[in-house]
Amino acid sequence: MADVFGIEPSYWDITGQLRHAAPEVMERIRKSLGSDQYPEGPPQDGHVRFVRSGEQADVGRARIELESGGDLTVDGVLPPDLPIGYHTLHSLERERVERLFVTPGVCYRPSERAWGFAVQIYATRSKKSWGIGDFGDLGEVAAMSKRLGAGMMLLNPVHAPAPHDEQQPSPYFPVSRRFLSPLYIDVEAVPGASDVGVDLSAQREAGRKLNSDRRIDRDAVWKLKRSALEAIWARHRPGTSEFQKWAAAQGRALREFATWCVLVEKHGPLFRKWPTQFRNPSDPAVAAFGEASIERVRFFEWMQWLARTQLARACTLPLTVQDLPVGVDAEGADAWAFQDVLAEGVRVGAPPDPFNWHGQNWGVPPFVPWRLRRSGYRAFIETLRDTLSGASGLRIDHAMGLSRLWWIPPGCSPTEGAYVRYPAHEFFDIIAIESHRAKAVIVGEDLGTVEAGFREELQRRQMLSYRVLWFEEGDPAHWPELALASVTTHDLPTVAGLFSGADFEQQQRFGIDPDRNAGQALKERLARDSGLPPDASIEDAILGTHKRLSRAATQYVVATLEDAVAEAQRPNVPGAAKNEPENWSRALSVAVEDLEKHPLVVKLAETLGANGRAIKGSVQDSK
Repeated sequence: MADVFGIEPSYWDITGQLRHAAPEVMERIRKSLGSDQYPEGPPQDGHVRFVRSGEQADVGRARIELESGGDLTVDGVLPPDLPIGYHTLHSLERERVERLFVTPGVCYRPSERAWGFAVQIYATRSKKSWGIGDFGDLGEVAAMSKRLGAGMMLLNPVHAPAPHDEQQPSPYFPVSRRFLSPLYIDVEAVPGASDVGVDLSAQREAGRKLNSDRRIDRDAVWKLKRSALEAIWARHRPGTSEFQKWAAAQGRALREFATWCVLVEKHGPLFRKWPTQFRNPSDPAVAAFGEASIERVRFFEWMQWLARTQLARACTLPLTVQDLPVGVDAEGADAWAFQDVLAEGVRVGAPPDPFNWHGQNWGVPPFVPWRLRRSGYRAFIETLRDTLSGASGLRIDHAMGLSRLWWIPPGCSPTEGAYVRYPAHEFFDIIAIESHRAKAVIVGEDLGTVEAGFREELQRRQMLSYRVLWFEEGDPAHWPELALASVTTHDLPTVAGLFSGADFEQQQRFGIDPDRNAGQALKERLARDSGLPPDASIEDAILGTHKRLSRAATQYVVATLEDAVAEAQRPNVPGAAKNEPENWSRALSVAVEDLEKHPLVVKLAETLGANGRAIKGSVQDSK
């Protein structure tokens, strides 16, 4: 049972052992949750109320300020046709104002089954790329996938890094989960890029030279793309245009983010070291700085518009699933904007388990549950809505964090943490609202230490769970329908890496001591379950494991593009040094233009398209 601050004194680990949090750890977490100010526990006056759509809850005499505008007076119970969304309830019987959240309770769920590719956009380069895969390349991958019969694709996070010369390689450590990375802008597709007076030849040549190196140099890419976009902007500053209309509709959040970007250029990426008057976005000095730097602010707003429009143009498959990281850089734009609801100095991670007995520290700060609730969940709602913008699906990384998160106090190791509980039922209700508004499928990544009952709650909420062949020993035909299934993930070995032994060698190069026996046992089990002979080739191993996956009863199955072209190296090796140059920085060995002609890609598509998952009208369907 959690204490009054929601801290769990003990938990069951992945091996079934009961683990206890140290008293001094719990005390440090209590202070981060506000025990000095509220020694008896956090305030419970969150002023939010959740009701199910159609529920005739008794609210007494009240006036409802509808989200869409207009008022509604009620005397007793709520009307059954109150729209889904976020309204304001003004009690006429007492001085009380509440946020009224009307939720469908369950997520949007289409009936179609489909297969698709998991795409690391940065790695998926074409011959015209500027050193990194971009949204134009993504559009080509989507079109190719559709021709092969795919009905979906799963993307790595595409959120914004800081706009300075040392670019963050990990897509799971963004400065914002509300805005996009300009690195993915296809510069040559930007309106005005080919006009007279805009000469991008030097940047274009330098960008394409970067393609000769498998390692992606984000720092060089950012410098080239920034200078090219500055040249276009200087020649074609949009006036009353589609961009300006879009920017006006974004309101405060976009202007705040763009102002933060300019502050980073002037004062560096660590906002806690900025001049005092700029450390909080509510300070009038921040708005004054933005006005004084308005042309540069608008340039950063324009880049966000370019990224949004190009991403939307690339998402041509029936289902595009974006990825929501657990959190953000503690010095980033969202941490700056939402600092009042984040725990100072605390970081989120995972407790020790057989895959990492040292535990994990992901370096991102957690929301303080009661503060987030008191704020009306603004940060959580904006994060969901902006990530879903232009997409038809969302994968929530470490979805168990909706219920509880492993807090690591300042100065502690990942083994010295404790779980803090969150109002999961309210998070689920908000996700249901945003899911229906966007008509978007929601996938909850539920790998690792999962508390009892959590997966059942995902099913009740019509959120898809995650099934990975590496971890599942049962017949995929018996897996739950409400799930997305894959052979591996970006953090796990590729099939070629596992079966060739190259993944073991890669981990050793990265300074990790992997368990050779565990890897061999996994390889033998997969070979046995997939009916592979002892001398199976790498191609046979890839097709055999995916043939087994194709039998899954799940609604969706995905294959990584790394497996589709027999890459031996996975995108990310957890536990490697943060400055490891290959993590999140290795391009595919096959260019986008050549994927559709690659024999293994075609065979894999045919394998996954079995069992009624191929979309109609595809090349595969016409065979």
